[in-house]
Formats: sequence, C-alpha cells, structure tokens
Amino acid sequence: MVDQSVSNKVDVFRALQQHLDKGPVGFPATKSGIDVTLLKLLFTEQDAQIAACLSNIKLEPAKTIWKRAQKAGVTLSLDDFKKKLDEMVYKGIILVYSEGKKERHYKNAGMTAGGIIDFQVNRMTKEFDEAFHQYHVEVFAQAEMTGARSIPQLRTIPVAKAIPAPEKHAVATYDDVRSLIEASPGPYAVANCACRQGKDMKGEPCKHSDIRETCLQIGSDHARQYVEMGIARYVSKEEAYQILDRAQEAGFILQPENSLKPEAICCCCGDCCGLLAAVVKAPRPADMYASNYYVTVDTAKCQACGSCVKRCQIEARVLAGGVSVVNLDRCIGCGNCVITCPSGATKLVKKETVLIPPKDKDAEFLTIMAAKVGKWNMLKLKAKMLMGMKV
Repeated sequence: MVDQSVSNKVDVFRALQQHLDKGPVGFPATKSGIDVTLLKLLFTEQDAQIAACLSNIKLEPAKTIWKRAQKAGVTLSLDDFKKKLDEMVYKGIILVYSEGKKERHYKNAGMTAGGIIDFQVNRMTKEFDEAFHQYHVEVFAQAEMTGARSIPQLRTIPVAKAIPAPEKHAVATYDDVRSLIEASPGPYAVANCACRQGKDMKGEPCKHSDIRETCLQIGSDHARQYVEMGIARYVSKEEAYQILDRAQEAGFILQPENSLKPEAICCCCGDCCGLLAAVVKAPRPADMYASNYYVTVDTAKCQACGSCVKRCQIEARVLAGGVSVVNLDRCIGCGNCVITCPSGATKLVKKETVLIPPKDKDAEFLTIMAAKVGKWNMLKLKAKMLMGMKV
C-alpha cells in the first residue's frame, strides 16, 4: 500500500516542476526524476506549494500572491506569508524587486544561470552540484539545443582587445562590456562563480585561472538581492572594470544576459561552466548564441602555433593542413583566440546581419514565451497578467 503522505509530497514537487516548466526558460521533467530531486534539495514542501502560486513572468506584490496561495491551501497570515517569501528570497529560490515600487514584488526564479543555480553560490553542496550536472546531461542541454526559441537566451560579446582598432568607435553599446557597465544605474556587485565552486569541491579546479569572483550583477535590484542574501559584495564601477579585465586576460567568455539592459554578466570557461560544457557538445553552438561577430584566419600569416586551439573554449579552432582553421558552426565570436595570436592571422569580423537584443529582461522572456506557446496563447497569457492571474 502506498504511503499517502509520501505520495502527496511527491505531488507537491511535481506540481511545482510542471508550473516552472511553463515559464520562459522551462524546467522539463526527466525520466530519472532528477528534476524532482533538485527541487527537494532547494524547496521545503511549503516552499514548493507557495512557489507554485508565484508567476514565472510577472512581478507581483505579496498580497496578490497570498490570496492565490490561500485558495491553494496555504494557511499563513499575510504578515507571516511576507516573512516566508523573504525567507525564500534569502534561500535563492525566488526573485524580489522593489526599485520604483511601494512594496516588494516577487516572482519565480528560473533554474538556469542568473537564477536559482547562481544563487546557490557559497552554499553549494556536492549533492546539489552532482544533481544539477545530471539534470544538464539528461535534459537541459537538449532543451537548449532544440533551436525552437525565436531568440537565444545565451549571448556573448567580444573581448575589447579583439575588436579591430578602426571599428572600436563604432561598436554598439550592447556589444561593448564597458559600455554595459557605464550604462547601468548601479549599484554593482560581484559574487563567486557557482560553477567553479562545484569544480573545486570535486578537486577539479579551473585550468584557466584562480579567479573566483567573476559573476557581476549590474542591475540595481539584482545586485541588491545578491548582497542581501550574503553571497556577493558591492563593488565600485572601477573595480567592476578590473574584474572584467582580469576575466578577459584569463580567456573567459563574456556572457551578459541577452537584453539591452542586462542585470548580470557571467565570465565563463569551458571546463567549469555547466551550461557552456553542454553547449560544446552541440553540433552547432553558434546557433545557440546571440552574437554579432565571428573569426577569420589569414592563412598566409598563420604559423600553426596552436595558441588559438588552446585558447578556444568552444572547440571551434583546429589545425588542419598546416594552418589553423575556424569552424563557423561552432564559433560564437568571443574573440579570445584573437588576442593571443602571435602572427596576427586571426581577426574578428562583424556579421552582416546584426542582432539587437530585446530592450530588457522582461522583453526577452516575453519574446521567448511567445515562440514557446504561440501568438494566440501569448495573448491569453497577457490577458491573465492584466487580470492578476498566475502565469
């Protein structure tokens, strides 16, 4: 006979998985059930019940969510409910925003980079790291590789030194990492990289650098949440520049959120970043990134030294026929191989068709949702949002 209490516990977490999967990023189920295992490592039963009442898209005040949660069986008073939401914020399992609002607003955090996963930094456990790695292997990489999204969630911009001198003045703000910092209202914060912490726990430290503070938060509320949780520290604009300079020298790939106003900039490498490691396994990584550049090689200048092959994090460079060549199906235009080419044979080239990011994170997610559910269903979702319903 099945223990009904156990069955109900599973149902709560499965219901949350199904709700999160309806969001822009999604959280697909797995055959092994590792998706539910991940949720159990992060959420209590009550956490899961409440999170299933939060929107995946729209920020809402506590009272709106509380009314919805009451109908779902949550018995907390409004004051206790607010405390519970803030407790969940501290645990890094939901998002909070207050800028320009009279009270704090909440919504679910995605399970990907920039969301729940990064929020586990400094509290990472070996069990969680292994579970998330298994989830990546089973389903998340495949979800990213489908190519069904109208815009990629992933974005990379070139290291500044790789951009040809005559073109530097013409680089768009969204492709210039220093301009992204300059345009942000601040405050700025930096956190350790959750992926590198996971590797450190396994005794597999990063091969490229001993830098760990590489996750920059440059959106005001995003930075404040990291600091409020105790997993990041505020930095000045000047220190933010220094952190990025060190990351670029180390050969890390700069990955801001794919919007004109990114809230975070990740500095990733192929041997640590779980998402990048999944991308490397794809047949056409270039299709998975929003990028406005690619690399070419002047074979007459190439010395076949192999420095570009060692530098490339995405396995887009190989030596063939006595020269280095670029696999454009794999090149994402990060420019890391350009700045270490001793002969100057490797050049960064701007694509003819320029991809302009969505205006902000909300616009990015709404565009992804529209592609995911279709125009008609998107109209219904927007109607639900206007009526204060859960989406």
